[in-house]
Amino acid sequence: MNPVTLLPLTVAVLCTLPFALAQVLPPVDRVLTRLSIHAFGGYVDEFRSEHPQRQAALRAAHAPASYREYGARSFVYALLGGFVGSVTGVYLIWAVLTVLSIDAATLSSSLPDLLAPLSAIAAVGSAAPTTLLGLLLVSGLTLGVVFGGVTYWLRWWYPGYVASRRARAIEASLPSTVAFCYALSRSGMEFTEAIRIVARNGDAYGQAAAEFDVAVTNMDAFGMDVTAALQLMGRRTASDQFREFTENLVSVLQSGHSLSDFLERQYHDFQEEAESQQESILNMLATLAEAYVTVLVAGPLFLITILVVIGFSVGDTVDSLRAVIYVILPFGNLAFVVYLSTVTDSINPGRSNQPSEGALGPGSRATLPDGGSVVTGASALGDGDVDPTDGHLSPTRHRLAIYERLRWVRGVLASPFRTLLDRPDRLLWVTLPLAAVIVLLLIPRALEAGITAIEDALVVLALVVMGSYAVVYERHRYRISAIERAVPDLLDRLSSVNEAGMSVIASVDRVRQSDLGVLDDELDRVWADVRWGADLQTSLWRFEHRVRTRAVSRMVTLLTEAMNASGDLATVLRIASRQASADLRLDRERKQVMTEYMVVVYVSFLVFIFIIAVLSAYLLPSLPTESVTEATGQQLDGPIAALGTTDTDVYMTLFYHATVIQGATSGFVAGQLASGDLRSGAKHATLMTLIAFVLFTLVL
Repeated sequence: MNPVTLLPLTVAVLCTLPFALAQVLPPVDRVLTRLSIHAFGGYVDEFRSEHPQRQAALRAAHAPASYREYGARSFVYALLGGFVGSVTGVYLIWAVLTVLSIDAATLSSSLPDLLAPLSAIAAVGSAAPTTLLGLLLVSGLTLGVVFGGVTYWLRWWYPGYVASRRARAIEASLPSTVAFCYALSRSGMEFTEAIRIVARNGDAYGQAAAEFDVAVTNMDAFGMDVTAALQLMGRRTASDQFREFTENLVSVLQSGHSLSDFLERQYHDFQEEAESQQESILNMLATLAEAYVTVLVAGPLFLITILVVIGFSVGDTVDSLRAVIYVILPFGNLAFVVYLSTVTDSINPGRSNQPSEGALGPGSRATLPDGGSVVTGASALGDGDVDPTDGHLSPTRHRLAIYERLRWVRGVLASPFRTLLDRPDRLLWVTLPLAAVIVLLLIPRALEAGITAIEDALVVLALVVMGSYAVVYERHRYRISAIERAVPDLLDRLSSVNEAGMSVIASVDRVRQSDLGVLDDELDRVWADVRWGADLQTSLWRFEHRVRTRAVSRMVTLLTEAMNASGDLATVLRIASRQASADLRLDRERKQVMTEYMVVVYVSFLVFIFIIAVLSAYLLPSLPTESVTEATGQQLDGPIAALGTTDTDVYMTLFYHATVIQGATSGFVAGQLASGDLRSGAKHATLMTLIAFVLFTLVL
């Protein structure tokens, strides 16, 4: 190969390097942004008024860039995509033709006379510079235009996609957010302070908190009053439902009507809307489950059966079977899972929180061993103290700073199983690299004896990765579900005891002596913190940090803030209890209905594997081992002559791979349908893959 022929590809790779570095190096990103604005900023500003929907999408998506900056960089990305696409397209086509053993002469004979010069693409490795330049020009006018146009379109499509996802997340968290504001308003807190609290607790209230944070920023940074800030927030939000709520809220604030009564009505309306929305989504999931069984289970099974029969009776259909098994099955299921996730996002906004290491409460508060607290930063310094951020640390402070940075590492090493139960995704940080190393070690064996020599090892490896993750994740999910089931009861009991006249601390002491299941030990630890001198707020923050669930975060936030606003917490706790019970009821109804769809996927997979097993156990062994021509001693033509000439081992291998692929993908689809979370499909994928593995290795 002439090294000159690789020069365009090298240039294309080097052109992408600055954009890759910009993702991790802010100075490079700033330079690219300035160059983009200098080159295309004026053009973007000139046509700004013609694309108001793009500006609205950027605001709704909370994109960290202005319209001028984003538009200028979109043009740069489009040019880069067109150039890189045209260059890499030439080399990819050449690579495919080389793999298929198609030379320039063969390609030239297959092309029309007008396109015959393009046959030189099959000999790019030895092409002259002028020929290569001509191919690149043709590719630039075709593939380059396509890649550039698609890149530009994707750049402007993406903000709208993010905005639509944010809209679903906002509407999913809106009932609990309104209930929180309603409860705080009943406690006597000003509404301005209530929305500040919501904005500070994004982990608990999701994207609705991010919207309120916009209003808080406008009030604090730009001096807007609360109504003007809320109006601007409503105009720029991604959710129509949230926009309507904001408009009504502003009207109530301007008219002077009772805010608590308005929030109570809105709370009930949003709860009814959530129930109605869940019902419509569940009906859609029923349709999707039926479509999945028809299109991605029965359809491929029908194609496989027909292709096998045609292959045995007419001719070789192995390539078509491979296309069905290795392309249609995995990518079809992948596309279905991606679409399904967009549907289930609105009813499954998430449960667990993942706070940063050492985060025990709002702000930068660190908890001391005696239960007290200290505020970090320069504001906590007294006379004569040394600011730990000025670079002149005493040896003791230096050791303490190192300890704080490495505390999370010590926690992981001290209790790795607890860490995995709290964050099951970290298990994949270990198992996936180990699996990749094992696969690399198996590659030489596969190159010598073929992929069939290591297929069982690959399946076992996949079972170990999925099975280990399923065990850890299910234990994590069971813990979260148990805690969420206990939260409404806890709030209700606290409310009842507080109504009887007990103080908050006495109420916690009385409730902890009752049976609350999984929360018993945690409440005992809260009380132990109080007895050792910690205030109740710090004890609750520690409780939230240990449990790490969204329901507990909402409860702790509401309880601690209401304690600061009013001593009478009974009404606040009662409202929170009703909201938690309503969420739990919706979740229980959703699980009951979605479990039926999971059963449908299981039944369809069992039917799939049963048909494949019948074909493997009865059809393949009954076929003749020699062709009809060899058996009769006569020279025959036509389809009959092909009978018995197909290698049944090839079909057996394809059947094996089909069941394994279908089992793994159907398992994740079942998990997505059952709980709305792809991770819960790990156990279903493990079970279905194990069934296929046992069937073909031990039974057939």
